Amino acid sequence: MLDEVKIYVRSGDGGDGMMTFRREKYVPRGGPSGGDGGHGGSVILQVNPKLTTLARFEKGIHFKANSGERGGSSRKTGASSDDLVVEVPPGTVVRDAETDAPIADLVRPDDRIVILKGGRGGRGNARFATAANQAPRVAEKGEPGHERWLKLELKLIADVGLVGVPNAGKSTLLSVLTNAKPKIADYPFTTLEPNLGVMIYDDRDLVVADIPGLIEGAHMGVGLGHAFLRHIQRTRLLVHLLDGASAEPLADYSQINTELALYDERLGERTQIVVFTKMDLPEAQERWPQVEKALKARGVRPMAISAATQENVRDLTQRIFRTMDSMPERFEVEAVTIPVYELPEDEFAFTVTKEGDGVYRVTGKRIERAAAMTYWDYDQAVMRFQNILETLGISAALTQAGVEVGDTVYIGEYELEWSD
Repeated sequence: MLDEVKIYVRSGDGGDGMMTFRREKYVPRGGPSGGDGGHGGSVILQVNPKLTTLARFEKGIHFKANSGERGGSSRKTGASSDDLVVEVPPGTVVRDAETDAPIADLVRPDDRIVILKGGRGGRGNARFATAANQAPRVAEKGEPGHERWLKLELKLIADVGLVGVPNAGKSTLLSVLTNAKPKIADYPFTTLEPNLGVMIYDDRDLVVADIPGLIEGAHMGVGLGHAFLRHIQRTRLLVHLLDGASAEPLADYSQINTELALYDERLGERTQIVVFTKMDLPEAQERWPQVEKALKARGVRPMAISAATQENVRDLTQRIFRTMDSMPERFEVEAVTIPVYELPEDEFAFTVTKEGDGVYRVTGKRIERAAAMTYWDYDQAVMRFQNILETLGISAALTQAGVEVGDTVYIGEYELEWSD
């Protein structure tokens, strides 16, 4: 699915004003009679609720409104051009392509914005007549249209988002829960684009989005991280799938939640239903009691399913609808004048301070949040946290500050022993 595109838009030129004089029999000194030019067409972006992708822009990215017509004699005003309406799907974020500044967030079916106003029609010489100058030989040309490049980003507007590591079974579950028919295969990164489906239960329906598998570093744009994560921001409920065939499903759970919160702090607070998948496999059945116990100890109430055999899928459907019923109505999304979700640049900032002999402290909003979300009981989770330290440059900064093996490093509330 095409979910980001750059387009060129140009509004129409205004029509030229006419310079002419009355030429009538028995009127030897007819006055100025040049009419005004018509206005050029404006460029308008408007939501079409029937559209679900930006695929139409694959056929063309240049959009030019028509110009207004020239003014006529006898004070006739030239015809103004119709506005050019460019239709976009709901959930389209509009940015200036050069500055990346947000312009509009088009969400509702009736949302529209005038991106460029058409050029004003030039005035004919009849408009310049005064008592001192009754035969003006002056008129205006039409105002040139305006142009700019825009970047359109699509954020899916779904009620429920399926998230998890690659190959956790999201596409399979989507096909079982809804009428969607995603491409499914048994290898990582099967889904390279989000899929939508409609889940129906007791004459009610919810839109479900299968979000491609997140990988470590997605919050920093690794792979297609940003492209995937943006689609989760407007879902009210997340169904977090844990791969029952994974060697460390709890570490996977930690990784995904870390990626979500590091990209957008509010995503880390979004309501989740945690689902352990692939219960048709013996290894998943063996792991489930331990995973269930560990999650319940952390206040999470997980459930186990098999999309292949549809074990507990109906129970999951009912729980999704019950959870949605208990949640407030759809939260308001950003309006035209409010920037879309963006991570401030200073969230990457950190400081390393030596507090004593062999004692260091790392402070920074992002790294402290990552530390608080790491399950330290699992070696893989610890290794992933180490990768975050290296990616953000914190490991290098500690080395430069003189940290040695065995030294103590504090990050937020956590006391760590430094090792190679």
